[in-house]
Amino acid sequence: MTQELTVAALPSDLAALPPDSPAGEASEGFDRWLHAQLGHLTAGVSPAALQLAAVDWLSHLALSPAKQAELVHKAWRKAQRLALYLAHAHEPDAPRCIEPLPQDRRFADPAWRTWPYNVISQTFLLQQQWWHNATTGVRGVSRHHEEVVTFIARQLLDMISPANFVATNPVVARRTTATLGANLVQGALHWWHDFERQQAGRPPAGSEAFRVGENLAMTPGQVVMRNSLAELIQYAPATPKVAPEPILIVPAWIMKYYVLDLQAQDSLVKYLVDQGHTVFCLSWKNPVESDRDHGIEDYLRLGVFDALDAIGAICPKRPVHAVGYCLGGTLLAIGAAAMARDNDPRLATLSLLAAQTDFSEPGEIGLFVDDSEVSFLEDVMLDRGYLSRGQMAGAFQLLRSNDLVWSRAVRDYLMGERMPFTDLMAWNADATRMPYRMHSEYLRGLFLRNDLARARFRVGGRPVALADLDLPIFCLGTETDHVAPWRSVYKLQLLTECELTFVLTSGGHNVGVVSPPGHPGRHYRQLTRPSQGKYLDPELYLAQAEQHPGSWWPAWADWLARRSGKPVAPPALGAAARGYPALGPAPGAYVLAP
Repeated sequence: MTQELTVAALPSDLAALPPDSPAGEASEGFDRWLHAQLGHLTAGVSPAALQLAAVDWLSHLALSPAKQAELVHKAWRKAQRLALYLAHAHEPDAPRCIEPLPQDRRFADPAWRTWPYNVISQTFLLQQQWWHNATTGVRGVSRHHEEVVTFIARQLLDMISPANFVATNPVVARRTTATLGANLVQGALHWWHDFERQQAGRPPAGSEAFRVGENLAMTPGQVVMRNSLAELIQYAPATPKVAPEPILIVPAWIMKYYVLDLQAQDSLVKYLVDQGHTVFCLSWKNPVESDRDHGIEDYLRLGVFDALDAIGAICPKRPVHAVGYCLGGTLLAIGAAAMARDNDPRLATLSLLAAQTDFSEPGEIGLFVDDSEVSFLEDVMLDRGYLSRGQMAGAFQLLRSNDLVWSRAVRDYLMGERMPFTDLMAWNADATRMPYRMHSEYLRGLFLRNDLARARFRVGGRPVALADLDLPIFCLGTETDHVAPWRSVYKLQLLTECELTFVLTSGGHNVGVVSPPGHPGRHYRQLTRPSQGKYLDPELYLAQAEQHPGSWWPAWADWLARRSGKPVAPPALGAAARGYPALGPAPGAYVLAP
């Protein structure tokens, strides 16, 4: 009787264990359940992973007296620099003793150069520099643990930045004086409204102005295929004739597809249609618990391959310009390699936008990927069958906490202001989930083992190799990408010998891709390596690739046009006689599901 009560008290995953299960399996099940509950409190971050990094750093630092002496010396030198600065800090435009990093805009306002705020900011920056010295260069600490400790130190320092407090931020203090504190009252109201929305699971303030199908994802088209994982949208032609080769866009399922079909002026889909292309785009289902066992091969089969089958029925005997964005680009690269292995000729070209194929240097996102963290995340996902949208969004916000967390908090809650809500911000708030099996395979197979770059990733039970690719490739990296750093994206040059055009554009992971013509301040570089051409390292690329002003979209459109045939009459929307009737207007049903 006691045993029955104990089992019944455990969650369903454990209660389902057969009565004669070994004790080891039951205890492991309990451990995983406990980790899942803990993960709800830590936003999916493994406490053990953080502890391992801290112990590695502290133990090696404790056994490095020379490094300790160096840090003491640096602290003394910084104190001297600050003391010398104090002697002149009261003077207008006194030279700073330390400059912020180029990307750090917290102290850009001229008010930060006035007494006493100049002393406060200089003290903070010197302290920040010292902590960077303390967490790096400790002999014996693994590179991953060094990056984790440095990241944690930066997060803690960002929390206590003088820019985050009324008394130490001259811009906020000036605003508070001018409004007699009304900005703080307004900021408190903003905080309360945001808190209410978060607790109720509602999108942030301002998102109500944007509606999918009304002023987002408005490019006309029809859903021509639907299965348990994806819909395929075919867009209506906008020109009397179109290029014979259709375009298939494979977005990431970590995001909803309409990042590429925002408002008309920002829509890459509409831009391609207006350039005379027949455009198809996958729209992924937002997974629920019942989708927990969908793996990468399911996304490949039900997404890329089913879409190519549908396009082949609607546009018979026409090769496809395949385009993949972010994780969708990684999936498309896997699929293209499998097709090359199997001598499948349906692809004309391959365009990869901010997509990694080699994960040996994945950037700061790799801070959240090691054996401890992946095991912990697997236990968190086991509880629900997916990784929640909040856990995904939290990880990406931490990577740019200055811009996405603290600067926003200062603006919204201390200054009492709201940044105008944009279509891209509305899309970013419309987050998705990641199914258990797929995310586990992605983290272990690609991030931890780098199976794709090492020709070990299996499709249909057999490995695929990017070296088998033999078609023109257009590869896009973005200069300030924190999700797919451009130098990591650039590693595709080492994995294939086919003709490869690499374009490096200004902006980050989203803004760099959603970069329509006409936006001021945009620029890009472009250089093509011919088939069997010699490798250029990233620094040589920067030296040799000429920088051009404007958007990269026209350059890509020209690249596609030069690899397309003579224009033909556009195909009908769908092909009912071949099993692909029009199922309903774009943007379809899956994108509307919460």
